[in-house]
Amino acid sequence: MARQLSKLGYLDVKKTLFMLCDLQEKFRPGMQMFDSVVKNTSKLLQAGKIMNVPLIVTEHYPEKLGHIVKDLDISHAKGVFSKTLFSMMIPEVQKKISDIYGQDLQTVVLFGLESHICVEQTAMDLRNNDYTVHVVADCSLSRSQGDLKLALERLQQIGCFVTTSENVIFKLMKDAKNPAFNKIKGLVRDPSADSGLSKL
Repeated sequence: MARQLSKLGYLDVKKTLFMLCDLQEKFRPGMQMFDSVVKNTSKLLQAGKIMNVPLIVTEHYPEKLGHIVKDLDISHAKGVFSKTLFSMMIPEVQKKISDIYGQDLQTVVLFGLESHICVEQTAMDLRNNDYTVHVVADCSLSRSQGDLKLALERLQQIGCFVTTSENVIFKLMKDAKNPAFNKIKGLVRDPSADSGLSKL
């Protein structure tokens, strides 16, 4: 029953993992809407921290591309992993997931860059392992808006939920009586930053 609910798009705090893919400083100059995506990602990460959703972070080839942008608080991450594989699902990440959840992980909330490369290939590996995947569109980007648009379409075709940061936050909270609500309501008081999705 729980697995069926996750496949419908429900989110269970205790069975959900956040995965932040390669949102690194070196990419900032070449990407439209980068700052907006960082703002939305910051909101999502703060909400996840308040609700104790585990976070795994990767950095693609950080020797050349630098580290995760300093605007983001990833101090609560269960690990920050360097990679050269485009997918985040390197052996070290798979081991960390197993260490945290055993067999209990159902859903991954995935976001970062680039949507048509590292995010998409990570989603493929996750779906291949029968995880439910929510790709957060307003926290993801590509250098080309065309690549982003087609990536989001392909991600839906392989069975991912393409969603937004606020949709994820409220699905995790479920109820205005959630103890986290008073802390989170300040994060969602203003609308999410425009990441260009309406123009895709």
